[in-house]
Amino acid sequence: MHTRTLGQGLQVSAIGLGCMGMSQSYGPNPGDRAAMIKVLHEAVDFGINFFDTAEVYGPFVNEELVGEALAPIKDQVVIATKFGWRIEDGKSVGLDSSPERIKRVADESLRRLGVETLDLFYQHRVDPNVPIEDVAGAVGELVQAGKVRHFGLSEASATTIRAAHGVFPVTAVQSEYSLWTRDPEPEVLPALAELGIGFVPFSPLGKGFLTGTVDPSTQFSQGDVRGTIPRFTAENRATNQALVDHVAELAASKGASPGQIALAWLLAQQPWIVPIPGTRRRERLEENAAATNVALSADEVADLDAVASRIGVQGNRYNDQHMGLVGR
Repeated sequence: MHTRTLGQGLQVSAIGLGCMGMSQSYGPNPGDRAAMIKVLHEAVDFGINFFDTAEVYGPFVNEELVGEALAPIKDQVVIATKFGWRIEDGKSVGLDSSPERIKRVADESLRRLGVETLDLFYQHRVDPNVPIEDVAGAVGELVQAGKVRHFGLSEASATTIRAAHGVFPVTAVQSEYSLWTRDPEPEVLPALAELGIGFVPFSPLGKGFLTGTVDPSTQFSQGDVRGTIPRFTAENRATNQALVDHVAELAASKGASPGQIALAWLLAQQPWIVPIPGTRRRERLEENAAATNVALSADEVADLDAVASRIGVQGNRYNDQHMGLVGR
């Protein structure tokens, strides 16, 4: 797999791995820790060296899992983690990006991941109670102390990105982005291009919808976050199916999978975009990694853009509570 460069010279594999689903959000959590460690090892075998986790995933257990799995090769991989939540009694109870908490979380994440330096440290959600300049300053101090290499933001607005970057250089911004989530295009992506900041789309496969494995008849298990998302009601899935059908047609004509087309579309947008699809399965890892070999012509990219714009998407990507936390 070839590499791509996020802002401030951070080189990573063109496809990364979102590790959240190994510990939460997609139905019953895997009971076999060894199996998840094996998947993380297999990701490296497929050329993936960019891993995404967070203290709040679990909470805490996802960082511990990633740290244990990658310990033998920690100098050969790039691990991104995140701060920004107040966690009490094993649950997130609100945002907290106070400088004191940022520094405490950094120390705790270093311990759980078993590394000397955090490669990429994102603010998970913008905290309206803490000026972004203070957040950037706190992470800058961690960089100076050798505890963090790169500073990132997640689901931030262009205005917030510019303000943070003016205090300490931002290396990457992470937000949801895919053929059916185009929110970053009007303002965020142009700002990143101007400032030289990389972009890391999470849920690049539409939480599984763009792979064609979810349809209007799918029943989500207890604990699967998709059961709480308006976009995934049965009615909305039926409406949104038209986009997946078009992606599947193109995939069939190219001998690829629908998921590979969705990832290839993202890779074709900009050379500084690095998607991080998540999975618990070896076969999906292999499929996602191979998306880097799927070439889309300019006409095919334009066709996908046109179809996605014409069809649109029915339903918000989060419930009302979580929609209030993005785009600040």
